[in-house]
Amino acid sequence: MFNLITKRQANLKNDVLAGLTAVLTLIPEAVAFTFVAGIDPMMGLYGSFFIGLITAIFGGRTIMISGAAGSMAVVTTAFIIMFGLEYLLAAVILTGILQVLFGIFKMGKFIRLLPHPVMLGFVNGLAIVIGLAQFNQFKDNTHVVFDAQNNFFTYAGDWLSLTSPEMLTMMGLIALTMAIVHFLPKVTKAVPAPLAAIVLCTLLVSFTPLHSKLVSQVVLDQRTSMIEKQIIDDRFNAIKDTIPYGQYDAVATQIAADRPSQAQINARWNENQQRMLDSGEKEHADPLDGSLRGEIPSLHIPTLNWDLSDSSATSALITVFFLALVLASVGLIESLMTLSLIDEITQTKGRSNKEAIAQGSGNMLSGFFGGMCGCAMIGQSMICLNSGGRGRMSGISTALFMMVFILFFPSVIEMIPVASLIGVMFMVVIATFEWTSLRLFGKVPKSEIFIIICVSTVTVIFDLAIAVSIGVILSALVYAWNSAKHITVRVDEDEKGKTYHLVGNLFFGSITDFKAKFNPSQDPNCVAIGFLDARLFDQSAIEAVQGISEKYKKLGKTVYLRNLNNESAQLLRKANDIVEVNIQSTLVA
Repeated sequence: MFNLITKRQANLKNDVLAGLTAVLTLIPEAVAFTFVAGIDPMMGLYGSFFIGLITAIFGGRTIMISGAAGSMAVVTTAFIIMFGLEYLLAAVILTGILQVLFGIFKMGKFIRLLPHPVMLGFVNGLAIVIGLAQFNQFKDNTHVVFDAQNNFFTYAGDWLSLTSPEMLTMMGLIALTMAIVHFLPKVTKAVPAPLAAIVLCTLLVSFTPLHSKLVSQVVLDQRTSMIEKQIIDDRFNAIKDTIPYGQYDAVATQIAADRPSQAQINARWNENQQRMLDSGEKEHADPLDGSLRGEIPSLHIPTLNWDLSDSSATSALITVFFLALVLASVGLIESLMTLSLIDEITQTKGRSNKEAIAQGSGNMLSGFFGGMCGCAMIGQSMICLNSGGRGRMSGISTALFMMVFILFFPSVIEMIPVASLIGVMFMVVIATFEWTSLRLFGKVPKSEIFIIICVSTVTVIFDLAIAVSIGVILSALVYAWNSAKHITVRVDEDEKGKTYHLVGNLFFGSITDFKAKFNPSQDPNCVAIGFLDARLFDQSAIEAVQGISEKYKKLGKTVYLRNLNNESAQLLRKANDIVEVNIQSTLVA
């Protein structure tokens, strides 16, 4: 559906317009991801600015847009509930440090080890995740509920009626947006189609009787729900130590059902604003509304409890490290796989280690200025690519436009109907999903189909890091299994003795078949094993050779290893102190 022109040259006008288009979809998505993480929307916007700007200027891949990402937000949800915002900012900074070290030690090359089925599973899974995230906007009446399975308070909403005027209007605007994005490039490419669709839908909602949910309403609903959750958390924490055994879930559910009044929500909001004023985090208080107006963020060093004699403080610091490790892994995997995808689309080559250092630097800066962590965003990158972006200015303009909108023109973003952004993201899903993978059934090995489905499913249910790890492990096991089946032996026998000519790789997966090829009791006194077309790979291979040698030795027979290549001979020499092999002569090819 997206017309991706692989060889188009960078153009300043196209890059700026592509950046403008990308930021119009990035801002609402970053706001939505902060809601998932349970933090203020401005943290997502500040984080997107710093990470997007640094990676656009110093990163290893042009066109790629970075910002506050949902894949990293979901990892932080429970952590914020347990340890609070200061420890989250510390984890964001440490995430950046780990990513910088990853790039400095040139570990980006490991992205080349990802098999193609894993890449297909990643792309398809991420497309599904992006698509599913849009359906949250088809709900209203967001409220706090108790999640008994995970033992914390979270959010829920009610689905809009399919026949309600609001739903029908949203569906109409979504269809209009998708039609414009699809058909406008066939008429003209002077203006990016997603930008034209967003502008037209905004004008329709602003100057006609049509009523549809705006970005400002989403922001207000999120801020109200977050304050509501704070109040309910405090109510529950005040009595949880006195709750009788077995009634924990019931009491928590009842407290969540007793929703705070609007007056209580306003009072808590004002208390929070005053606290930030007193601590110097803000210069003036903001009203509780849907405004995205912000101010230039100031440097903030996270306040942590470093008393290692306090077990709770030690536990928190350890958790910060492991959270940072997970965030760094998720961010790098998503960023480097997005880099590989854009490399393939544009037929150019990015620099993975340079990108890792830039991602880490952006996250460090974001943490010090009160922003959340982020990584490359495949959806916005595809929008930028399809809108004509090709140079670094596309990413730079995305970040700069974001800060300009936040500081001077927040109402421009606030008045955009959410439905038009959903339509653009649905087109991103259609373009991102690798539809050709559906035609692979019956044409490629079943194991590769299974890996694609497995990686896609785990990406949707859990997270990207787990999905890719499982995909790589499965691919390695499949390779080991297939390699183990391809070890063969050709036998020659003359008056001098018997020679087993080995063909294939001898490693842990093939040693069983290797051992079954020999018959020590029936063989002559002199036996040779030829390795001209074979190689020893690991300790299991050495032990297998030793085992065969021992069997012949007990029968008073001698085994020779012939035509070992340099790597195999070196492996045996290194293991000489821990493995005894009855070899009287070794001929190295």
